[in-house]
Amino acid sequence: MSGAEAVSVRRTAWVVLVLGAAAFVALAWALIPWHPYPGGPLDLPDEREVFTPDELERMLAYSGTARWISRTALVVSLLVSCLLGFTSLGRRMVARLPGPWLLRVVLAVALVTLVGWLATLPFGVAIHRLQMRYGLSRQPWGPWLGDSLLNQAVGVVTTSLALLALFACIRFGRRRWPAVAAGLVAALVVVGSFVYPVVIEPLFNDFEPLPRGQLRTEVMKIADREGVELDDVLVVDASRRTTALNAYVTGFGSTRRVVLYDNLVDSQRAAAAHGAVLSVVAHELAHAKHDDVLVGTVIGAAGAVAAVGLLGVLSYRRQDRYATPEGIPMLLAVFALASVLAMPVQNGLSRQVETRADVDALHATEDLESFTRLQHDLGVRSLSDPSPQDWSQWWFGSHPTALQRIAIARRVLGD
Repeated sequence: MSGAEAVSVRRTAWVVLVLGAAAFVALAWALIPWHPYPGGPLDLPDEREVFTPDELERMLAYSGTARWISRTALVVSLLVSCLLGFTSLGRRMVARLPGPWLLRVVLAVALVTLVGWLATLPFGVAIHRLQMRYGLSRQPWGPWLGDSLLNQAVGVVTTSLALLALFACIRFGRRRWPAVAAGLVAALVVVGSFVYPVVIEPLFNDFEPLPRGQLRTEVMKIADREGVELDDVLVVDASRRTTALNAYVTGFGSTRRVVLYDNLVDSQRAAAAHGAVLSVVAHELAHAKHDDVLVGTVIGAAGAVAAVGLLGVLSYRRQDRYATPEGIPMLLAVFALASVLAMPVQNGLSRQVETRADVDALHATEDLESFTRLQHDLGVRSLSDPSPQDWSQWWFGSHPTALQRIAIARRVLGD
């Protein structure tokens, strides 16, 4: 690449970085609920007021061990990524791969993914063993391994497609490749979020419509009252893997789905749990009401644009070297590091959105007792730490803690 071309790439990359970052900040400022509940700091209840001593002992024992294993796995994963990406080891491994250029890109992604998966597999085994011991998982080892391999395969395919698109932009876009790649990556983020419910999720689970009955009738009533257009509610066969109670919203537009765990549907048959189940449903309907998946997708697309600009700024002098199969370990290492560094921002936005969904659910049900019971049951079921360290919650917490959610409920509905 000539000096003039390098200067042009750098300028374009800086423009893309600034525009992407500005769009990210503006969209987050406008679309994220920064003050979802009234008043100042929360007055958290004492954890011993919510959980029994036996429950707390069990929750802390599990969460402490699980946290140690998962954090160690994260460190090992980053070390392996950096070893492959920032030394000659990764380039030498990829250089030995056979086949034409396109095939070598896919093989390089698969090789790096496989090495990382094998390095962290002992920690995955330890977590699964721990979950089985505490009754959180009921999935046998064979299906668990199959799910893990399938997840890696999906990651290889999607990552390969993204890198092939990026390399094409670098090779053929030349001076303006950061702008072309930014637009393409943003489009891929949107398309991926749109098709995920109908292309990826069915690979892992089976979905069926929520059967007619009292729960379906009440779900539809809440949706109608909250102004949510809902064609159907689906039930996923989560019980073959986990004992957790959960629900979620995925997709947007014509692929939007409100999905309930079959564990959750079964639990509502107990009269005492029915109100808690409706609280979960109302929470997910709040996500649908505010199009939170679409909002997250648009903000994520802006972040992806900024990331492409930053990549161009950092690599413009040697971009031809990086746009090769041998450059893939370095690109994946940069992506891994950036993902971890971005977690506080991503999770901070998520906590605000989740808080608004809680507030809307409380207004929809006006049932403080059921909401409080739900937070207790979710904490006991998942064995989560009720009072994680502030830095840990800030970095890794995608939802408010159980105690924070109960405090919010008392603030909203009064105690």
